[in-house]
Amino acid sequence: MFWVLLLVLAWGAAGAACARLCLAAVRAAAVGRDTDPDRHPRNAHDLTLYEAAFLSGGPGRVAELTLVSMARQRRLLLAHTGWATVVDPHGQDEMERSVIGAIGPQGQSRIAPVRTATAAADAVRSLADRLVRAGLAVPDGPRTTVSAGVRHVRGAALLVLALAVVALSMPGATGMPRWHVALWFALPLALTLGCLAIARVEVPPGARWASPAGQRLLGTLARRAHHTGADQAGSAADERAYLTSVAVLGIRAAEPHLRAAFGHREPFPRD
Repeated sequence: MFWVLLLVLAWGAAGAACARLCLAAVRAAAVGRDTDPDRHPRNAHDLTLYEAAFLSGGPGRVAELTLVSMARQRRLLLAHTGWATVVDPHGQDEMERSVIGAIGPQGQSRIAPVRTATAAADAVRSLADRLVRAGLAVPDGPRTTVSAGVRHVRGAALLVLALAVVALSMPGATGMPRWHVALWFALPLALTLGCLAIARVEVPPGARWASPAGQRLLGTLARRAHHTGADQAGSAADERAYLTSVAVLGIRAAEPHLRAAFGHREPFPRD
């Protein structure tokens, strides 16, 4: 009954991967719980837009927010073809100067590489360090451990499927009906899929960057952002609300022409 050995391997892989993910999630959730409340802002109004963007979507979201903010002020042109053009070469803060530096001396560049370079800039790393010290952001270690745990559980699910296929395709009698064998392999598969489903619910996308304290602050901003229209303009309050929605929800909260600029892809050349 060689299939029994395969079943043991399937259970071992599924159990080890799920246990690793659970431990990683527990450790990541513990980050920020013991933080002194005086070390971080007491309410969501104290978060800057850059801080809200980082806690919601990481370095890439900060870069997107900076590009959108500069475009709204007409100091940067973002074309629907995916190009960024500098209008005002004088950045108002370190983030904007990082964007201008990423675009380069020619004053024009594709948006995708500018976003990537800005996300890796020193200004964004300094922002991340400040949020981690304040207990609002998850350090690199716990964040990458959870991501690795999810990948291991996905790999274990695929391994269980592969072992089940091998067991069911083995020639000769297995000692019991094949549907019994399939049922035994369905158990570790259900374990891995259930673990992934729980992780998706219990570890929301924002938790990749924000600690529990940071998530509580983002919750208030998110509720306000969902009620903010994408085409608001005029007063400073409206502009702040618009940029807050971009920081929390991402580029999907921006106007259609800005979404087109960020989503543009060069067509593949044909031979």
